Amino acid sequence: MKNRIDICFEQLKAQGKKALVTFVTAGDPDLTLTEELVPEMFAHGSDIVEIGVPFSDPIAEGGTIQRASLRSLKNNTNLDQIFDMVSRIRDVTDKPILLMMYVNTLFRYGTERFFKKCRATQIDGVIIPDLPFEERDEVKEQADAEGIYTVYLAAPTSGERVRMIAEESKGFLYVVSSLGVTGTRKEISTDFDKLLAPLKECGHVPACIGFGISNGAQAKKMASYCDGCIIGSAIVNLVEQYDQDCIPYVSEFIQNVRTALDS
Repeated sequence: MKNRIDICFEQLKAQGKKALVTFVTAGDPDLTLTEELVPEMFAHGSDIVEIGVPFSDPIAEGGTIQRASLRSLKNNTNLDQIFDMVSRIRDVTDKPILLMMYVNTLFRYGTERFFKKCRATQIDGVIIPDLPFEERDEVKEQADAEGIYTVYLAAPTSGERVRMIAEESKGFLYVVSSLGVTGTRKEISTDFDKLLAPLKECGHVPACIGFGISNGAQAKKMASYCDGCIIGSAIVNLVEQYDQDCIPYVSEFIQNVRTALDS
């Protein structure tokens, strides 16, 4: 069975559209809200949703997602609860869902057990920002055995390594827009033509730019360099601001970004 992520990008390419990948932290403010929010994110224009697994020391994250993780952990959110939630979400959507998480959580759960559970609950891929590319073999065999895609990250400092990372990545390549942690940014000054040039010389998975995109105009600009954009902190900010009432605000934000991408 073809992975939903591949199907998604194939359909978008046929339609001449760019991908909108969005992020939310599981359990912020609680898992019931997350379960209601994810289908609404799809309904208002998200093509792929990343569900963040809360972690006590999320080193790639800025203050916004750090606070979201802490709020979720205060509710004792754990992986088994997240897997159960995804199973229920699968009753209402067949669109691609990924987990974004830190490697200690995966190892503590058990690598083989984790990827088997991903397959059982129909999770399509995993992003592990603190797993060095050179240490991918720590999870690759088990992920491949269960058909779960591992999405790798490339940074502005990756240089020629971008080609190697893209060739190994499955689903899409996560291109980090700027040095530093996640969080909205007024300006993104990376030379993406130079950074992504190695991709033009080889066959590769689609590439999406994330870290710092905070509005439709930025999303459209970033997507002009590649196959789509990833938005996280701007959405988590809305969840933090509006708490249990956040769904219409997040939905409106995503719909506005979708409109900008399609214009």
